[in-house]
Amino acid sequence: MTTTEMLEKILNDLKYIGGIEASAVASRDGLLISSTVPRKFHADTFVAMAATMLGAAETATTELGKGIPERIIVESKHGKIIATGAGPKALLLVMTEPNASLGLILVEVVKASEKIKEVLG
Repeated sequence: MTTTEMLEKILNDLKYIGGIEASAVASRDGLLISSTVPRKFHADTFVAMAATMLGAAETATTELGKGIPERIIVESKHGKIIATGAGPKALLLVMTEPNASLGLILVEVVKASEKIKEVLG
């Protein structure tokens, strides 16, 4: 199985978790690596903006002496965006439905980010 196929499998497995609409793997500088993001959401823009948000959060928390954040969660009435590191090279980004419960989603996001970290070495 190729690296691309392994990443696609990880992202496709996330779709089976209730409440997840889309997910993507991006480089730390916001370049799309792999995604299950529907065309209507413009995957390139989604990953670039989410990577920028996570980078800003990392800068802010580091400057305040709080260390690197494990994840950021942006909530709106239309859904949530979760961004988390997936090793030193990548990010995992997830978009949820508005009423999605974060408990199971966050557990699965952590598992998926670890798998991505292993795949990308």
